[in-house]
Amino acid sequence: MAQPLPQLTFKAVALGIFLAVLLAGANAYLGLFAGMTVSASIPAAVISMGLLRLFKNSNILENNIVQTAASAGESLAAGVIFTLPALVLLGYWDVFDYGWVCLIAGIGGLLGVLFTVPLRRALIVDEPLKFPEGTATAEVLKVGEEPAKGLKVLALGGVIGMLVKFAEAGLKLWPASASAGGWLAQDASRGVVAYAGTNLSPALIGVGYIVGLNVSALILIGGIISWYIAIPIYGNWFVANDPLLSGVLEAGRTSAVDFAFLIWTSKIRYLGVGAMLVGGLWALVSVRSSIMNSFKVRGRPHVAETNRDQADAPTSLVLIGSAVLTIPLFLLYHTIIPHVGIALALTVVMVVAGFLFSAVAAYMAGIVGSSHNPISGITIATILLASLLLLWLNGRAPGNATAAIIIGAVVCCAAAIAGDNMQDLKAGHILGATPWKQQLMQCVGVVSSVLVMAPILNLLLEAYGIGVRTPEQPEALLAPQATLMASVADGVFTGNLPWGMVSAGAAIGVAIIILDEYLKARNAAIRTPVLAVAIGIYLPLELAVPIAVGGLIAWLVNRNADSNPGNKGLLLSAGLITGEALLGILLAIPIVYSGRTDLFAVPESLRPGAVVGLIVVLCVSALLYKTARQNEHEKA
Repeated sequence: MAQPLPQLTFKAVALGIFLAVLLAGANAYLGLFAGMTVSASIPAAVISMGLLRLFKNSNILENNIVQTAASAGESLAAGVIFTLPALVLLGYWDVFDYGWVCLIAGIGGLLGVLFTVPLRRALIVDEPLKFPEGTATAEVLKVGEEPAKGLKVLALGGVIGMLVKFAEAGLKLWPASASAGGWLAQDASRGVVAYAGTNLSPALIGVGYIVGLNVSALILIGGIISWYIAIPIYGNWFVANDPLLSGVLEAGRTSAVDFAFLIWTSKIRYLGVGAMLVGGLWALVSVRSSIMNSFKVRGRPHVAETNRDQADAPTSLVLIGSAVLTIPLFLLYHTIIPHVGIALALTVVMVVAGFLFSAVAAYMAGIVGSSHNPISGITIATILLASLLLLWLNGRAPGNATAAIIIGAVVCCAAAIAGDNMQDLKAGHILGATPWKQQLMQCVGVVSSVLVMAPILNLLLEAYGIGVRTPEQPEALLAPQATLMASVADGVFTGNLPWGMVSAGAAIGVAIIILDEYLKARNAAIRTPVLAVAIGIYLPLELAVPIAVGGLIAWLVNRNADSNPGNKGLLLSAGLITGEALLGILLAIPIVYSGRTDLFAVPESLRPGAVVGLIVVLCVSALLYKTARQNEHEKA
């Protein structure tokens, strides 16, 4: 009988920890910048294959262990940056508290691992869902005989991403976006503007390539709904009844573009809130059968190594671990809201919501993949429901919004890790890996990335700012999800949540769901997942445009192919994302040390402006297309 391949080797664990930390930092930057993160499993697998070949002996299951830990870092970063910056935006924190970040994110991430142990057999073995990214990762690992080629493409993307980001943010040769706008009508009662713009970020093109044309086009459609329908309607008919906006208009001190952003910031983005809320609830309804089935499935206890491909972590460990992790959460809630009963109720709500939404995230990952998982909608639904519960139990007492955000943060981290965990377990199932060893490495990846999240976030906060762009911090990272979470939680308790806009957004969400169900019934090639449109409504239009360009490139590459986007295109895209994100973090260090954001900037007279930045981005887009097409030709 053949000896089983080693999996939990020292070099695999060490490399997994290193990549978990690296990719957590990169995705933290990307998520704060664009409000989206992408799966790190494939690039982690390629890097792992390249580095492990430097050792005398390595095997495919070691590679799988490395990518399991590394992708956990990326997923945990998503859970953290979607929620915890809201505590800074609400003024509860001045900086990211190291102990609290470790506690909230660590407990949420570990619960996400534990909650999915009893779901593995139900969703991967008994109900074999596709888990597209897990399947793709397994295929990448299978064909890893020549990882150097993939590593070169990934490195090329990383270098390009870093150079372009340094030219824009360091040397300041061109602005972060190219935009134009003008007044169509302006008087004391109304202000209608025309606006067009695009962000000059190669990373966003990479995001669009990875998520594909369907999703990226829906994000752009959401932006069109927001910027070319909702903003003109509000500017033409409702500004006169809005004291803030009419006052700004009467003062005559704002440009058309700034006024459009003001309408979007104060009103229109809440359409996205309503659509995301409906999307999150619909996700629950869509997977209700699988959630109920998951309660009937018990994780098998650890079995003999001869059955290693079915050996989950022991059920007793799952139950005991989940119970132990709730104790510090109860103490945390009790420090915010001294009432013992309310703190206990919040803990129960968090555990129940955490399990339910982890099941939703795991199931949705099996259908659409981790990158498309509706974590934002899930978290918004959690925070809104927690806020309404607190309003009922505790009135408008101080600390309510903070408690609601922390509940959302724990659930968000758990759901993000749950979806990622199932992708990794799917890859392991295909390759014959041992589930409990992967579940252990997920925990290792969670703990490793948790330890560096607060320093990275504080570095970005001090160097760029988070949430609001001001003259002092003109390049602040928008953190769209965290800003949204803060607005929802605070709006419930202050009464400032524009429920009319939220309701209109919910109606848009319902209409999109009806259309999606119609397309599903017709077995249409395209679908309209509501959360993709909701993200587009909530994001600035300038971010949706390059994402759509990336999706269009993916479609052009694959329109005559039966396969998914070629691995070279995916790897170059991942390199663009990682390179830009890492340069953003590295650039933050001298900015914080010197206190200057223009430390490397060239004189204004030497700056060519947005046109050159646009040309550079077009060249990167052409390179992405060419690289991906080369991959298709090789396969042919």
